[in-house]
This record gives sequence, structure tokens and C-alpha cells, in this order.
Amino acid sequence: MKAFILAAGHGTRLRPLTDNTPKCLLPIQGVPLLEIWLNNCKSAGIPEVLINAHAHSQAIKEFAAAQKTGVKICVVEEPELLGSAGTLAENRKFVADEKAFFILYGDVLTNIDLRQMLQFHQQRGAPVTLGIHQVPDPQQCGIVSVDENAIIQNFVEKPARPTSNWAFSGVMIAGQEVFDWLPEHRPADIGFHLLPKFAGRMTAYKMREYLLDIGTLTSYQAAQESWPGLAHAQQVK
Repeated sequence: MKAFILAAGHGTRLRPLTDNTPKCLLPIQGVPLLEIWLNNCKSAGIPEVLINAHAHSQAIKEFAAAQKTGVKICVVEEPELLGSAGTLAENRKFVADEKAFFILYGDVLTNIDLRQMLQFHQQRGAPVTLGIHQVPDPQQCGIVSVDENAIIQNFVEKPARPTSNWAFSGVMIAGQEVFDWLPEHRPADIGFHLLPKFAGRMTAYKMREYLLDIGTLTSYQAAQESWPGLAHAQQVK
């Protein structure tokens, strides 16, 4: 089992914190966000990840070389941003031998149990499983409509008229079929250009664990005060 950790964004809304530090290395209660993801992957039995880098890529490479989680890291630098879907397309060889793999957004802070989500994905047998959670402002997210069988019937990125407040969390599992539907243009985005094509054929995994998108200074500060740690989700089950 392998994972992509998407971490190439500029972090514009987090300036000045990201003037000299990539968003994925901003510390949460003293621990870099990327290190939290690596520890979660290690706990889930994911031995190898690919991280794409653009802004402050050298800092990410140095972190990868020095980190001691035991997870093997392949850092792929993008001189020009490919977009989340473009990164998958250009690095499909990384998961060529994998029946399924995780796609994790590097600016998401969560203590989700990845093993449980993988078990759900394997039981359902769909080509894609999206972790979803409820949000207060659905116009800013990728919004799903889910039927009684946990099948996602509709996916719209940043809808003007949301049909629900269930949003894509930035945590997903995909199989090899996704590569047949990735667009050729670059940059290409998972939310805009890939996931709508799987409506009716992907499952929704409703997350109950802590999750926060570290996209703004306000959410970053909220994370410092509210983050319960990786172990908390296991303890409360």
C-alpha cells in the first residue's frame, strides 16, 4: 500500500508564515504537519509515500532526508504546478503495482484511522472512496450527494447552490481505473476534472474523527488550540 501526499501549494492565504516555510511543514503544536501525516501512514502500514513539492521544495527535501518515521519518501519537484490530478498522471508508475492507494492532501490535519477507511473501501469494491465530512460553508468545498447505500451520486467543486453540506475531506482511496479518466491538460485538478466523472461509482466514507483544513491563518491558529493528537481517535472508539 502506498500513498500520494499532495503538498505543492504556495500557501498564499497563510502568509507571512509561508514566506520561508512550505505549508506542509508548518508546525501543529510543535510537530510539522507533514510529520503528522507520515506517522499516520506508518500506523496504517503504509511504508512508502510520494510527496510533490513546488514552493520551498528544498526545505521539503531536507525534511524528507532527516525525518525518522521509518516511512520511505519520494519527493518529486514540480517546477511548474501540475495540479492535483496532473501530479497523479505524471507519477502513475509510483503505484503501478498497487491495486489501491491513498491520495492525501498535505494541508489537511486529521487523526483519521486510515486502516478502517481502507477496510471500508475493500468491502465496497468501488474504484474510488472519498472521505467526507460536514462543513459550515459548502460553497468553498467539493460537495457530494450520497444515497442510502453510501454511493456518491453527484460531486460539484465549490457549487454556487450546494445540495448538501457533506464535503470531500482531502482523504481518498483510488484504484488503477482513475488513470483512465485523468485529463491530458495541465494543470488539472482532482475536484474539478476527475471526481465528477466517477459520480454513481464511488463510495462515501463518513468521517467522525478530527479534521481541519489548514488553509488560512484562522484555521491554523484554531488547530494549535484544538488538535487532540493522532492517538485520540483510537482512544475514543
